[in-house]
Amino acid sequence: MAKKKASLKKKKPVGRIVLRTGEALVEAAQGWSAAEPEVVIGELDGPVGYAMANLLGNQVQGHSRVFAILDCDVQVRPATLMVSKVTVTSTRYTNVLMGTVQAAIANGVLDAVRNGDIPKSKVNDLGIIVSVWLDPAVLTEKVDYQVLFETHRAATAKAIAKAMNHEPGIDWLLKNQANITHTFHKLAIEGSL
Repeated sequence: MAKKKASLKKKKPVGRIVLRTGEALVEAAQGWSAAEPEVVIGELDGPVGYAMANLLGNQVQGHSRVFAILDCDVQVRPATLMVSKVTVTSTRYTNVLMGTVQAAIANGVLDAVRNGDIPKSKVNDLGIIVSVWLDPAVLTEKVDYQVLFETHRAATAKAIAKAMNHEPGIDWLLKNQANITHTFHKLAIEGSL
C-alpha cells in the first residue's frame, strides 16, 4: 500500500505592500515607561520610501530622524526610521531616545520579522517609519532602563503586527465604537485634566 503524501500548504505569495498603518500602547506600572508608537510600513519604491528619504534628508532641529539600530554600525531590516513626537531639547533626553529607545525599536522590528508579521522575503523591499513618544519624565524620574527598553520593544512589535494584519478591523470597530471613550477625553469631561 502506497503511503499518502502529506499535503503541503503552499504559502500564499506576498503581494505588494503599499502603505499600512498601526499604533500600539504598552506601559509598565511606571508612567514614564509608556510607549505609544505609530507606524507606517510600505515598499521602498512607494510612498513610504519617498517619505523616508524626505524625512532623512530634511532634518529639523529638535526632531532628528535616525535609523533604528541594534548598535552603532548595525542597522536593522526592514530599514526603520525613527521620528520623535516630542521636541528634543536636552542631551540626556537625546541619549535615552537614541540609546535605549532606538535599540528597543530595532529589536521590536526584528521581533515582528521573527513572529512572521513582516515576511522575511520582503525585509529588503520594505521601509518603516516609527513615530516615537518618549515621556519627558525620563529627565526627572528615576528610570529603570530595562523596563523602558521592554515597553518600547513590545509596543513596536505590537504596532507592526497591527499594521500588517489590518487591526483593529472595521467590524470590531463598528461593534465596539459606542463602548470606547478616549482616555484623555474622558478625563476632560470629568474635569481631571
